[in-house]
Amino acid sequence: MASISLSEIETRTQAALAAHGANPFAAAEVARAVRRAEATGNRICGLYYLESYCLQLRSGRVRGDVTPVVTCLRPAAVHVDAQMGFAQPAFAYGLTPGLDAARQYGVATLAVGHAHTCTALGYFTEQIARAGCIAIGMTNASPIVAPPGGKTRVIGTNPIAFSVPDGHGGLALHFDQSTTAVALGKITMAKTAGERIPEGWALDAQGRPTTDPDAALKGSLVSAGGAKGWGFGLMAEVLAAGMTGGVLSRDVGPLKAPEGPPHDLGQYYILIDPSASPDFSDRMVRLAAAVAQDEGARLPGQFRTEQDPVDVPDDVWALVTRLAAGAG
Repeated sequence: MASISLSEIETRTQAALAAHGANPFAAAEVARAVRRAEATGNRICGLYYLESYCLQLRSGRVRGDVTPVVTCLRPAAVHVDAQMGFAQPAFAYGLTPGLDAARQYGVATLAVGHAHTCTALGYFTEQIARAGCIAIGMTNASPIVAPPGGKTRVIGTNPIAFSVPDGHGGLALHFDQSTTAVALGKITMAKTAGERIPEGWALDAQGRPTTDPDAALKGSLVSAGGAKGWGFGLMAEVLAAGMTGGVLSRDVGPLKAPEGPPHDLGQYYILIDPSASPDFSDRMVRLAAAVAQDEGARLPGQFRTEQDPVDVPDDVWALVTRLAAGAG
């Protein structure tokens, strides 16, 4: 296990992406997201994805040389066409006009369409909240979830993220969660490690509960809370696909496959200026105090710390080094 600084992770990631065809801005924005994922312990969305990013740049499944196009369809509706490129630079292009619209009109939407997977949705809502606005984000993904009572995959893990500013450049509340019982990456990581998965995470191809990650990957994931989670997944699908110009989950290939058509996914954000409510900050303080009455209880995202350096498996760091040198 290697102990690697965040700055070195960001530098090597940026170099790897550039070596495989990403322009400087795209490489920098994606590297910044990888750094943040590793810093917060979200390994599934960090270096774990780097090899697939590089292979997909080489194959053309993601375009690293495009410039996102921003349009305002209505005064408070900002749309970014990612041009089949990475979601991170596309979001960066749309963030400032989205924030400006929310501050002017109270509520605004930011739709990112024709994008690669955004990986960690909360990374984006967190930026909105740190800029002073409440953020709700949704995206869809490759199909892995069947409806309750069914076995045919229809939607993806379709996460929802929610971030609330604390009024001082930080976060009062923050969560990023799939609408399934578990993120797909935990299944694939269990398979790689040769481990079983807990019952209740997934079904096999015949619709039966399974603890075998391989059977789960051939079957479907279970919605969190059954029909309730399924409903939230459908809500994310409607907004992420219907309002961005992206495709339905059923038309997305495996996200990490090196070749194939572009992901063409959408991410949909609702930005709310809390200054529209003069008592907002006070209500948040009172809410946090109510939650904290019990020892160990907290609002989601409170007291989250950034690790630097972080532990990276030796084989993973060796791969990163090879990718940064242009191999792969």
